[in-house]
Amino acid sequence: MAKRVGVDKWIFCITLLLVVGGLLMIFSASAVMAQARYGSPYNFVGHQAVYAIAGLAAMWALMHVNYRKLNSPTVVFPAVAITVILLIVAFFGHDSHGAHRWIRLGPVQFQPSELAKPALVLFLAWWLQDRMSRMEEIRGTILPAAIPSLLFILLIVKEPDLGTAMVCAAVTALLLYLAGMQLKFLWYGLLAAALPLYFLLFRVKFRRDRIFAFLNPDADPLGKGFHIIQSLIAVGTGGFHGVGYMEGRQKLFYLPEPHTDYIFANVAEELGLIGAVAILLLFVGFGYRGIRAAILSTDPFARFLAFGITATVLIQAFFNISVVIALLPTKGITLPFVSYGGTSLFITLASVGVLLNITRELE
Repeated sequence: MAKRVGVDKWIFCITLLLVVGGLLMIFSASAVMAQARYGSPYNFVGHQAVYAIAGLAAMWALMHVNYRKLNSPTVVFPAVAITVILLIVAFFGHDSHGAHRWIRLGPVQFQPSELAKPALVLFLAWWLQDRMSRMEEIRGTILPAAIPSLLFILLIVKEPDLGTAMVCAAVTALLLYLAGMQLKFLWYGLLAAALPLYFLLFRVKFRRDRIFAFLNPDADPLGKGFHIIQSLIAVGTGGFHGVGYMEGRQKLFYLPEPHTDYIFANVAEELGLIGAVAILLLFVGFGYRGIRAAILSTDPFARFLAFGITATVLIQAFFNISVVIALLPTKGITLPFVSYGGTSLFITLASVGVLLNITRELE
């Protein structure tokens, strides 16, 4: 059978639909707030549109660059080193809400933790491709594979951004398991992480408050439980058909961050169950085609790369939607392609460009 000439059109079209849908929902969710804060309803969606255009250009460019060019230590190690440097540099910048997550250069701001995810996938794909027969070697294979992940996680947790750190940990565990690591090593890792997680979750006040609010939001409906209650009100108000595009009420200074972390709640309110399920189906379709690309790839490097990119998107989507519908405590993770966030959108689209290039090689 001849090899495919073009890229996977399903992944390409799903990505475009999510980006365009995201811009529409960002405008709906942020117009009133942007008008009140900046005097223009187009402030947030305008910024996001710029990053969307730049991200789509990067996706298109990387779609036509052979992914094998990434399979080199001269690419992998500089990517890891630059990511570490940027994560450290972020601590010397101005904080926002007590967090050091951004590097600001004039009007432009960049979030290094977003770069950590594709850099981690790239390193693991390169490292594991020739070591699948040696996955029982802890010192020779597993520990060296985990070192960049642990370094990224420590720096990201320090920002603090536990949600992104958990995404990195989950992607690392999945790729190691895909490479053939035994489940017992995952359990060892979980046991080793149990005590640090306990201190991070229950000895840090704002995280402890989030967990207790998650367990009983009605105990403090105007304080710690406000986010969860307002999100559920938005989701429940939408019903089957929704209240109509631009007609949502929870975004009017009730639902916190309606254009970022809680944009799915705005989708559910305005577009109803139909709109929410449509978003879910698009992510399911993206995941199916991405995992299919990984399975069909005969090149181990491409297989790990495709699976890692796909898993990163799906894990973030799972966390975000789970928080919105109160299945998980608040984590501050955006919905890929849809939520407001320029760095996240640009880097995710660039990663999809690599995934699309891999699909060119499939039978």
